Amino acid sequence: MVTDVKETPRPRGAGWLVCLLLTTFVIGTDDFVVAGVLPEIASGLDVSTAAAGQLVTVFSVTYALAAPPLAVATARLPRKPVIVGGLVLFALTNVLTALAPDHPTLMALRVLTALIAAGITPAVFATAGRAAAPERVGRAMGTVAAGLTVSLFVGVPAGTLLSAAFGWRSTFVAVALLGLAVALASWRLLPDLPGAPGIGVGRQVRVLTRPAVLLGVAGTVLGASSGLMTYTYIAPLTRDLTGRTGAVLALFIAVIGVFGALGSFLCGRLTDRWGADRTLVAAFGGSVAATAALAVTGLLTDEAPVWVVLLFLAGWGFAGWGFNPPMNTRALALARGAEAEAVALNTSGLYVGIALAGAVGGWAVSAHDGTGVAVTATGLGVAAGLLIVGSVRRYPSRPADVPSGPRTGSGR
Repeated sequence: MVTDVKETPRPRGAGWLVCLLLTTFVIGTDDFVVAGVLPEIASGLDVSTAAAGQLVTVFSVTYALAAPPLAVATARLPRKPVIVGGLVLFALTNVLTALAPDHPTLMALRVLTALIAAGITPAVFATAGRAAAPERVGRAMGTVAAGLTVSLFVGVPAGTLLSAAFGWRSTFVAVALLGLAVALASWRLLPDLPGAPGIGVGRQVRVLTRPAVLLGVAGTVLGASSGLMTYTYIAPLTRDLTGRTGAVLALFIAVIGVFGALGSFLCGRLTDRWGADRTLVAAFGGSVAATAALAVTGLLTDEAPVWVVLLFLAGWGFAGWGFNPPMNTRALALARGAEAEAVALNTSGLYVGIALAGAVGGWAVSAHDGTGVAVTATGLGVAAGLLIVGSVRRYPSRPADVPSGPRTGSGR
């Protein structure tokens, strides 16, 4: 029973939430932009494109492995210093990245950057869940998640253009400057939230190994591998469906980004209205349906109209990125007492899913071209959907389970 608990006043205005959105935007841009500047990095450091591509792999693997233990290690620390201090370190490592003299140094710096990002992101989502009013937790999570989506169609193209005009090093300088600006704003606007109560590492681990939490993470792994396979191989997929590349491909990616951001925001609102479980099932069901529509289009037609593919990709972007807010809200609800750690574990599952999407999708596109990617993603999506529905039915979350804001005082 909680005694002597005193509610900390909630932050006024939306500045604190904008800071959290910008934090995920900066981290997402830093992560995803490498793919857009690989040729310049390879040329500048005199390595193959394949070798430069390992920068993406090492970031994802490091993040996936590091997020849960870092969340456990920093759980008792106040949230604001973790986020602000992390952003300052993040900016510094990006400056060093811009100065990297060779490929091994750049690889080591990407590992360091991933470690810092893995320490920041769970704290950001946990802060959004705790600082928001109980009836607005879903939309707060959706706003923060939208930062990652917006980075895909704003941050990554901007970074790629910078690289083309001034070289790949300028991209990391820009990320560093933006990260520092967000750190300064966050220092002024983020609420002073205490860390988690001192429940001990043993109890943290027990919370994270609950069947409800682990099933949720498994659903995230399969769901991400299905959904992000479509995005990873969007170029061969849309080429096979429409016979078009170049400017049309850019249009496809832009539509996914715009509708992905809308999905993050609106599914956050739906999470508050419907609950995390119902919204999660609906969003993922929409994602699988859109992927299946792309697969059927590829199987039945030789050259589909561009507008038809645009329609399906818009639906996929909306539902696929709309999956994130209810997913993280449910993780918070099911891991009371270890919220940031649960978000970290869930995010690790997301990165494992990204890695699986690349590997399995690579096989599918080699064996069956772009349409094979959509068919494979649909099959994985059906399996993920069954797991998610089973998890929600067996371990439902309730709105009352979501952390109701920052608290101070004694524990149990």
